[in-house]
Amino acid sequence: MKNYIQEGESLNLIAPYAVSSGGGAIVGSIFGVASTDLASGEEGAFQLEGVYTLTKSTAASSGGSQGAKAYFITSTKLVTAVSTSNTLIGVFTATCADGDATANVRLNGSF
Repeated sequence: MKNYIQEGESLNLIAPYAVSSGGGAIVGSIFGVASTDLASGEEGAFQLEGVYTLTKSTAASSGGSQGAKAYFITSTKLVTAVSTSNTLIGVFTATCADGDATANVRLNGSF
Protein backbone atom coordinates (compact mmCIF):
# COMPACT_ATOMS: atom_id res chain seq x y z
CA MET A 1 0.00 0.00 0.00
CA LYS A 2 1.56 3.29 -1.10
CA ASN A 3 0.04 5.52 1.58
CA TYR A 4 1.02 3.41 4.65
CA ILE A 5 3.23 5.27 7.14
CA GLN A 6 3.53 3.15 10.33
CA GLU A 7 1.59 0.87 12.68
CA GLY A 8 0.75 3.55 15.25
CA GLU A 9 1.35 1.88 18.64
CA SER A 10 3.78 4.72 19.24
CA LEU A 11 4.36 8.13 17.72
CA ASN A 12 7.22 10.60 17.84
CA LEU A 13 5.76 13.71 19.43
CA ILE A 14 7.14 16.94 20.84
CA ALA A 15 6.92 16.95 24.64
CA PRO A 16 4.74 19.86 25.87
CA TYR A 17 6.73 19.89 29.14
CA ALA A 18 9.57 17.88 30.69
CA VAL A 19 8.34 14.31 31.07
CA SER A 20 10.15 11.32 32.57
CA SER A 21 10.24 7.90 30.96
CA GLY A 22 6.92 6.24 31.85
CA GLY A 23 5.20 9.57 32.46
CA GLY A 24 2.05 10.63 30.65
CA ALA A 25 1.54 13.70 28.51
CA ILE A 26 -1.15 15.18 26.31
CA VAL A 27 0.10 16.55 23.01
CA GLY A 28 -2.81 18.30 21.33
CA SER A 29 -5.50 15.63 21.53
CA ILE A 30 -3.06 12.70 21.79
CA PHE A 31 -2.27 11.07 25.16
CA GLY A 32 0.86 8.98 25.35
CA VAL A 33 3.40 7.55 27.76
CA ALA A 34 6.96 8.74 27.17
CA SER A 35 9.42 5.99 26.23
CA THR A 36 12.41 8.01 27.48
CA ASP A 37 13.08 11.14 29.53
CA LEU A 38 12.24 14.18 27.41
CA ALA A 39 12.85 17.88 27.95
CA SER A 40 10.14 20.39 27.16
CA GLY A 41 10.07 20.86 23.38
CA GLU A 42 12.11 17.71 22.71
CA GLU A 43 10.80 15.16 20.22
CA GLY A 44 10.59 11.53 21.32
CA ALA A 45 8.56 8.34 21.23
CA PHE A 46 5.27 8.15 23.11
CA GLN A 47 3.41 4.85 23.54
CA LEU A 48 -0.30 5.08 22.66
CA GLU A 49 -1.36 1.50 23.43
CA GLY A 50 -0.73 -0.99 26.21
CA VAL A 51 -1.14 -1.20 29.99
CA TYR A 52 0.95 1.09 32.19
CA THR A 53 1.28 1.87 35.88
CA LEU A 54 0.70 5.62 36.07
CA THR A 55 0.84 8.12 38.92
CA LYS A 56 -2.67 8.70 40.27
CA SER A 57 -4.35 11.47 42.19
CA THR A 58 -4.96 10.57 45.84
CA ALA A 59 -7.93 12.96 46.15
CA ALA A 60 -11.45 11.86 47.04
CA SER A 61 -13.28 10.07 44.18
CA SER A 62 -10.02 9.56 42.26
CA GLY A 63 -10.10 5.77 42.57
CA GLY A 64 -11.88 3.48 40.17
CA SER A 65 -13.00 -0.10 39.78
CA GLN A 66 -11.60 -2.53 37.23
CA GLY A 67 -12.92 -1.51 33.81
CA ALA A 68 -13.89 2.02 34.89
CA LYS A 69 -12.80 4.91 32.67
CA ALA A 70 -9.47 6.55 33.52
CA TYR A 71 -8.84 10.25 32.92
CA PHE A 72 -5.74 12.48 32.90
CA ILE A 73 -5.62 15.73 34.85
CA THR A 74 -3.56 18.05 32.65
CA SER A 75 -2.70 20.54 35.40
CA THR A 76 -1.30 17.93 37.83
CA LYS A 77 -0.33 15.24 35.30
CA LEU A 78 -2.12 12.58 37.36
CA VAL A 79 -4.67 9.87 36.57
CA THR A 80 -8.15 9.95 38.11
CA ALA A 81 -11.62 8.44 37.80
CA VAL A 82 -13.11 11.96 37.76
CA SER A 83 -14.28 12.94 34.28
CA THR A 84 -15.04 16.63 34.87
CA SER A 85 -12.51 18.84 33.01
CA ASN A 86 -10.19 15.85 32.44
CA THR A 87 -9.18 13.87 29.33
CA LEU A 88 -10.25 10.24 28.83
CA ILE A 89 -7.12 8.10 28.34
CA GLY A 90 -8.32 4.52 28.88
CA VAL A 91 -9.63 2.18 31.57
CA PHE A 92 -8.39 0.91 34.92
CA THR A 93 -7.25 -2.72 34.63
CA ALA A 94 -7.41 -3.24 38.39
CA THR A 95 -9.45 -1.58 41.11
CA CYS A 96 -7.64 1.32 42.81
CA ALA A 97 -8.63 3.21 45.96
CA ASP A 98 -8.82 6.98 46.34
CA GLY A 99 -5.59 7.07 48.38
CA ASP A 100 -3.55 4.86 46.02
CA ALA A 101 -0.58 6.70 44.47
CA THR A 102 -0.59 4.65 41.24
CA ALA A 103 -3.07 2.87 39.00
CA ASN A 104 -2.81 0.37 36.16
CA VAL A 105 -4.36 1.83 33.03
CA ARG A 106 -4.95 0.36 29.58
CA LEU A 107 -4.58 3.22 27.12
CA ASN A 108 -7.45 3.59 24.68
CA GLY A 109 -5.11 4.29 21.74
CA SER A 110 -7.47 6.88 20.28
CA PHE A 111 -8.05 10.59 20.70
